Amino acid sequence: MPIRPNPSSRPTDQAITRTLEDLAGSHTIERIWTRDHTVWKPTPAEIENRLGWLTVLDQMQDGLSDLRTFAQAAREARITDVVLLGMGGSSLGPEVLRCTFGPAKGAPQLWVLDSTVPGWVRQVTNAIQPARTLFLVASKSGGTIEVMSLFAHFWNLVHRTKGHRGGAQFVAITDPGTGLERLARQRGFWRTFINQPDIGGRYSVLSYFGLVPAALLGLNVNKLLSRALSMREACRHSSSPQDNPGAVLGAMMAALARAGRDKVTLLTSPTLNSFGLWVEQLLAESTGKEGTGLVPIAGEALAAPSAYGTDRFFVCLRLKGDRNASLDRGLAALHKAGHPIFRLNLNDLYDLGAEFFRWEFATAVAGHILGIHPFDQPNVQESKDNTARVLKEVDSQGRLPALPMPPPRQALAQLLEQSAPHRYVAILAYTTPSLKIDAALRALRKAIMVRHHIATTAGYGPRYLHSTGQLHKGGPNSGLFLELVDAMKPDLPIPEQSYTFGTLAQAQALGDLQSLHSHQRPAVRISLGADPVRTIRRLVALLTPSARAGRKKPATTRPTPSARRARR
Repeated sequence: MPIRPNPSSRPTDQAITRTLEDLAGSHTIERIWTRDHTVWKPTPAEIENRLGWLTVLDQMQDGLSDLRTFAQAAREARITDVVLLGMGGSSLGPEVLRCTFGPAKGAPQLWVLDSTVPGWVRQVTNAIQPARTLFLVASKSGGTIEVMSLFAHFWNLVHRTKGHRGGAQFVAITDPGTGLERLARQRGFWRTFINQPDIGGRYSVLSYFGLVPAALLGLNVNKLLSRALSMREACRHSSSPQDNPGAVLGAMMAALARAGRDKVTLLTSPTLNSFGLWVEQLLAESTGKEGTGLVPIAGEALAAPSAYGTDRFFVCLRLKGDRNASLDRGLAALHKAGHPIFRLNLNDLYDLGAEFFRWEFATAVAGHILGIHPFDQPNVQESKDNTARVLKEVDSQGRLPALPMPPPRQALAQLLEQSAPHRYVAILAYTTPSLKIDAALRALRKAIMVRHHIATTAGYGPRYLHSTGQLHKGGPNSGLFLELVDAMKPDLPIPEQSYTFGTLAQAQALGDLQSLHSHQRPAVRISLGADPVRTIRRLVALLTPSARAGRKKPATTRPTPSARRARR
C-alpha cells in the first residue's frame, strides 16, 4: 500500500505535492542510487565516501553467521553484562535497541555509556561484575576523547579485578586503519569489527556499530535486517516519488520546514519512546547547517493543541498493541486543531529496522530539497577545540576558568524573555540521569512550552555534543540554550591523565557554551548545586505561578450570600 502525505492543512498539502513533483522531474531518487554527489553539492567531498549506508545491508547479511557465533561465544563465556563505550552514532542506535527490546532470555544486560559525567560513569561501574563484563569500544574515528577516557577507566578496573581475562574482555568496533584498531591489536582484544569506512556515524545503525550490540542482546538480527531490506527496496522506487516511503517523509519534512514548520515533533507509542534519541542526531547533525535545518523535537510531553505554535510538523510512530490510548487522543486533538500530522504504523518491534532505513533515506532527500550537505558536520569540531583549550588552561593554572553565573531565577528569566514564535529552548543537562531527573526535565520542558508556546528539546551532556550540537551552532538562529551543570562530586580520576572525569565534563560544558556565544546564540549556564532535582523543580515552579495561585483561589473567592441568592 503506497504511503501518501496526510497533513490536515491544504496549503501544506499543496507544498508537499509540488515538492514530490520536483523530485520526479529532477530524477533525484535515481541519482541518489547511482551515488551522484551533485544531488547535494557540486563537489564530491564527504559525499562520495559517505554513501555506504545505501548498500551496507548486503555486507551485514553476509556477516550474520559470524555475528551469531560471536554472540553465542559471549554467552558461553558467561558474560553477564556488556558495556558499550561510544558517542553519537556509535551509541544512540544501540541505546534505542536496548531500551526498546531489552535483553533476550539468557542474553547479557547492555549498558550504553556515552558520558564523562563522573556520577554516570560510577553508576555503570557499580552495576557490573567487571570480571564477567564485555566492553565494546566503539568509535569511527578511533580517537574520541570520551571513548578513550572511558576505555582507560574500565581497562584499569578490569585489571584490578580477580579472575579477569584482560584484553579478551574488550571488543573494538571501528573503521580500518584507526588508532583504535592498532590499540586493539596491541592490547589483545578479543575481536575487532572493521566497519565500512564510507558510512558516517549517524547513518551507521544498520552496520556493525548497531548490529554487534543487537546480536549480544539476543535480537533476531536477520529479522531486523529483513525489515530494513524491504524498506530499502521500497525506497528505490523512482517512477513516482509519492510511492517511495523515504522520499515522502523527506519531502514532507523539507517542504513544511520551508513553509515555517521546521520543528519535526516526534510522537511515539510508549515502547518506542527512545527512537527519538536516534532521530535527533540524524536530523540535527545532517540538516542543521548553513543557517537552516530541521529541528527535531523528541521526548516532549504531549500537551493541549493551544500549547503548540505554527512551526510544528508532527510525525507519529504508532506500535500495534501498545498502550496507545493517550497518544491517539492527543493526535485526534492536534488533527482537529489543524496541525499537520504524518502517521507511521509499526506492526511489531522489528519494524524498527525498516524505520531506521526510511529515516536515513528521508534525511538525505530532505537535505537535497533544503540545499544542504547532509553528510558533513562542520561545526562539531569547535566545541572539541574549545574543550582542549580549557583543559590546557586547567593544566597550566591548576583550575577551571572562572565563569560568572547569575542566580537561577535571573538566568532563566534572562533567557526566556527572548522567547518568540518559531524559537525553541534547548536544555543541556550535564548531570547523572535518573528517573527523577528525567521527570524533572520533562516538567521543565512542559512548563516552558505551556507558558511561552515554543518548542523544547533536552539532551544530556556531553552526549548531545555528538547529536544536536551541530544544529545548535550551524542551524537556524532560533535556539535559546539553557545549560544545567551539576557539581561533578564525588569525582573520578582518568588513568594516565592530569584531569578527572568531572574536570573533562566541566570543560566540555564550558567549551560548548563558548562556542554557542561565538555564534551569537543566547545561552546561559545554571549550577544545579548539591541537589539537581530540587534545582530543576524550582525552575519549574518559577514558570508556573498560576498553579500556586490556583490552589489558593477557593479560600479567597467563596461566593457571598448575595451572590448565592443571585445564582438561584
